[in-house]
Amino acid sequence: MVQSRCLGGFETNPEAFVSEHTTTQSVLFPGIFERPIVAQFDQSQGSSDGGAVLLKAADRGLGLTAALAACLKDERQAVKVDHELEELLTQRIMAIACGYEDANDAARLASDPVHKLLVGRDPVEGEDLASQPTLSRFENSVGRKELFRMAEALADTVIERHRKRLKGRARRITIDLDPTDDPTHGAQQLTFFNWHYDTYCYLPMVGFLTFDQEAEQYLVTAVLRPGNAPGSAGAVGILRRLIQRLREAFPKAKIRVRLDGGFAAPEVLYFLDCEPKVEYLVNFACNAVLERKAESAMKQARRASESSQQTEHVYGECQYRTRKTWPWKRRVIYKAEVVRAEGKKPKDNPRFVVTNMKQSPRWLYEEVYCKRGDLENRIKELHYGMEIGRTSCTKFWANQFRVLMTGAAYVLMQEMRLGLAGTASARAQVSILRERFLKIGARVVTSVRRILLRLPRSFPYLDSFHRLALHLGARSG
Repeated sequence: MVQSRCLGGFETNPEAFVSEHTTTQSVLFPGIFERPIVAQFDQSQGSSDGGAVLLKAADRGLGLTAALAACLKDERQAVKVDHELEELLTQRIMAIACGYEDANDAARLASDPVHKLLVGRDPVEGEDLASQPTLSRFENSVGRKELFRMAEALADTVIERHRKRLKGRARRITIDLDPTDDPTHGAQQLTFFNWHYDTYCYLPMVGFLTFDQEAEQYLVTAVLRPGNAPGSAGAVGILRRLIQRLREAFPKAKIRVRLDGGFAAPEVLYFLDCEPKVEYLVNFACNAVLERKAESAMKQARRASESSQQTEHVYGECQYRTRKTWPWKRRVIYKAEVVRAEGKKPKDNPRFVVTNMKQSPRWLYEEVYCKRGDLENRIKELHYGMEIGRTSCTKFWANQFRVLMTGAAYVLMQEMRLGLAGTASARAQVSILRERFLKIGARVVTSVRRILLRLPRSFPYLDSFHRLALHLGARSG
């Protein structure tokens, strides 16, 4: 049992407050108010994640953890099993969504009544959740084929969710793929030095879907790649599967693909050209031939910038074909831009985009391609809100498993955000959603008839919480 001492001399002698272990159950604040304040950590049926029941409701509607768990094969001896695979998976996904991305947090959460409730156990009488060693063995037990099936299950679940939401009537679906860096700091398998990011890292690739003109971009895939992987590695396989599933779910929708310059490989462009009724815009690196083709527009931009003393740009297009790798000419639109910044010399900044679309270069660049820039906000959420970079396992496939579980947790958070449409939290970052709707102090009371979560009456987001709960299937009581 943890023992601690609260001594009146704490304010004059900080060392007087010492715990015999690494935790304290109570602290004393003398001299702040008329009477001493004692904070005591002894609420055995309390939880700081009272709102996490919303995650369970979102998961029930999506069927996400069940679909992912169905991809796993349990080879353990049944008589020695204390935690089912679906329970272990649910425990990790829910913990990540609540901000506990490290498996070491399991030691403190094992008896948390809300977290036990999330995996389907009695919040008070139920057995404690899995320990950190158990979760680590679980993460390292999943193989390559199972991870492939789980990635497909994640994509299928997301697509089916929006097929039902939109009744299969989306007019246009945009696929965005983007790589990001995941710096590594140990002996992780397949981590390599990447000159572009100037660090040892992994290069995960994430994919998002946008339906019609909606503001939200929905995560549909997350794939971990070695640190030396080419930018386009795996792109064709992912696009082929996504396009096939989207056509089945939305047979009348037009499909548009937007890609960064790292994906402008011959095999990717060839695949997109051969896919019927697929529009694409792919950023393309500048070279000497394209510079010559855009030189006339660059001269116009330089003259305009010299006259206005502001950043100016001129749009144009050309037909372009590489000498060896492109089988035919493709349309390339360009933005001939001269950038001016205070205290700096004017700088040429030409940009090129390969496309099969027919609209004007200005409209394609400004109204279509540039809108993929919001994808950076989703990636920042994954990094700083969900800690997708916590790939600290030694084995590569264990780290891929972590990336998939983080992706699943993010999908649940996006489902919550979808239910907050029309509220002040409709565009809130996932870290803000967690603070507002999950991190609520709660006391769990059980009886034969029901489980009662006692939440604070002064909760400031009560109206939005109620609206979100109804969206996720709750009923007013």
